[in-house]
Amino acid sequence: MKRQIPLLAALLLVLGSHPLLAQFGGGGPAGPQLNPALIKLFGEHKAFSAAMEIQVTEGGQGDAMTLPARIAVLDGQTRLEMDLAKATGGKVPPNAAEQMKQLGMDKMVTLSLPEQKVSYLLYPGLDACVELPVSKAQDSDADADFEMEVTELGTEKVAGHDCVKNQVVVTGKDGIKRESTVWNAEDLGKFPVKIETAEAGNLIVLLFQEVKLAKPAANDFILPPGYTKYD
Repeated sequence: MKRQIPLLAALLLVLGSHPLLAQFGGGGPAGPQLNPALIKLFGEHKAFSAAMEIQVTEGGQGDAMTLPARIAVLDGQTRLEMDLAKATGGKVPPNAAEQMKQLGMDKMVTLSLPEQKVSYLLYPGLDACVELPVSKAQDSDADADFEMEVTELGTEKVAGHDCVKNQVVVTGKDGIKRESTVWNAEDLGKFPVKIETAEAGNLIVLLFQEVKLAKPAANDFILPPGYTKYD
């Protein structure tokens, strides 16, 4: 397992290990969330919400594992909602959805709250949550610590949006380069409606729809009352 946890970590820990891209993790067992290297791709969009589809193709070939989600971002805070029972394709076992529903763990919400130096994994079906302190490595990462180089590749239409297709290389202070292809929608202030990247031979695609550039409700980033906390 790499130091960083993939975006689909919680799902994959339930279904079994899976060699996926670690770029979208946060460092340590903090559950699925967005790290600063990925957030850098959103440019000036510091507050938004959208429906998101995550596609993972192991080895870059064959049937992709697909998971629908919803994301909200507000001034560095991130909320990611997933229905893990709706994951399809790839190596998802056919009975996985029913098993997770029986456990009450099919619905999961991740709250990442950098200013409070904590993340939460919420399980609404259980009125339960896991509190995860931010590690020193995570805390030291910041959007400003990453440099971004953009090369225009052309124009394409994605989900009805006229987009500029860009090759984007994000370099961290550790010198590690993370390369992605990004489709920036002209009518959404260059919001990245599609992000495609590859690592260790695996292809990751993020698709965004129903994009709202208004600020999400502040209450969406607060731990709900009445939840039982677990280690």
